[in-house]
Amino acid sequence: MSGPHLARLLGGVSSERPVYAALARSVRGLVLDGRLALRTRLPAERDLAAALGVSRTTVTAAYDRLRDEGYVESRRGAGSWTVLPPVRMSPAEPRGAAPGGRFGRAHPVPDDATFIDLGCATPGAPSIFGEAVAAAVDELPRYSSGPGYEPAGLASLRQVIADGYAARGVPTRPDQIVVTTGAQHAFTLLSETLIEAGDAVVVERPTYPHALGALRRRGARLVPVGVNEGWDVELAAGAMRQAAARMAYTIPDFQNPTGQLMPAADRAALVDAGRRADAFLVTDETFADLAHDPRAPREPPLASFDSGGRVVTIGSASKLMWGGLRIGWIRTTAPLARRLVLAREPFDMASPVLDQLIVRELLLRVEEVRAERAESLLRGRDALAGALRELLPGWEFRLPAGGMSLWARIGAPVATLVAEAAERLGVRVVAGPVFGVDGVLEDYVRLPYVLPPDTLRLAVERLALACREVESAPAARPLPAYV
Repeated sequence: MSGPHLARLLGGVSSERPVYAALARSVRGLVLDGRLALRTRLPAERDLAAALGVSRTTVTAAYDRLRDEGYVESRRGAGSWTVLPPVRMSPAEPRGAAPGGRFGRAHPVPDDATFIDLGCATPGAPSIFGEAVAAAVDELPRYSSGPGYEPAGLASLRQVIADGYAARGVPTRPDQIVVTTGAQHAFTLLSETLIEAGDAVVVERPTYPHALGALRRRGARLVPVGVNEGWDVELAAGAMRQAAARMAYTIPDFQNPTGQLMPAADRAALVDAGRRADAFLVTDETFADLAHDPRAPREPPLASFDSGGRVVTIGSASKLMWGGLRIGWIRTTAPLARRLVLAREPFDMASPVLDQLIVRELLLRVEEVRAERAESLLRGRDALAGALRELLPGWEFRLPAGGMSLWARIGAPVATLVAEAAERLGVRVVAGPVFGVDGVLEDYVRLPYVLPPDTLRLAVERLALACREVESAPAARPLPAYV
């Protein structure tokens, strides 16, 4: 990383004194929240000093402190690079485990009616679900006399999906749509088709954990780019170019887990960067319909800036409609759609017909579903935020304009310990490292707000008790104030 680039990430020099300590603290923060990737080679002391307008002695002292704290390693002739210091693990957890959420080991909800599961960001079905099911069942006889296998998906559903893209400014034909058995199946199918073992894939940090799992199983080389403070398109473009990336995976709409919404200018720039790097851009629109104000103008889809077929879009029924509807889809070029259909047949011949018919009925009434979902999520978001401000005032978060969760910063790198303590107290949360590639984000937790307001408040009460437990443990790091 060049001196000017790191200086831009740092936002200049803090007014705190001593300056070297403030500089070291700022670099450490970039590492912990994922904006500065591990094993990133830091600029030479002279270059960073010139970019920041400070003395070389100040930068030398800051690097020395970071080495002492375990966040920087150096070797003569090879420079300095970012690392993580050893962390204290719970005796019950091996290093690399992912406690506190569904995304780690298989971990069922305890058989306890009072247990609160914040590990899953998926709401129940909308109120019109029963009507949609009845209409789909009435339609089913038209299909039940045939084999029931439609590898690309039912033509009637693909037409409705294509019409939805056209209404958003992306002309789409049904033969550009492949219906899948959920968004995760869609991403796995794309990974199997587009990348080979060893290919570089640029991913956001933090990001959807199951996407990381699919890429690791494929043998991809993961190249993370931090998005905690929004997208740095220049950094993403550099990562795609330098790594010779085959693919970049992005969640531009109410990003999971941060809730960030990518501006239109960044979308255009990202598509241009993908074109210049000759990389596929796989954009996950699972949360795109979850604006808390459904009347607010929507950002244009990433695909609307694409003229070369490099943007591949994933959609899903699970978040807007219901997680039990295992229906997703891929929008791409017609030739790639045909490849995907052939690629799926050996292990998944087609998606369930009845589920597809239900999703079609719901998409035909999608404005009703959006409005109901927005009202419920906004109520849950505000209830969760209010409880956090009252009971855990030291936790930091921003209120997203859409999506299903708050990305809360605890203020100390103990998220895994807090998640473990919380589970013992009857609430499950997912710790930040689960959403990253390399063990950072240890001072974040994801908190979905899909449950009723009273349940969310009770969850925060238990989280506050968990924080007290962690703070009082031997050798625990101090946590922010709470009441």
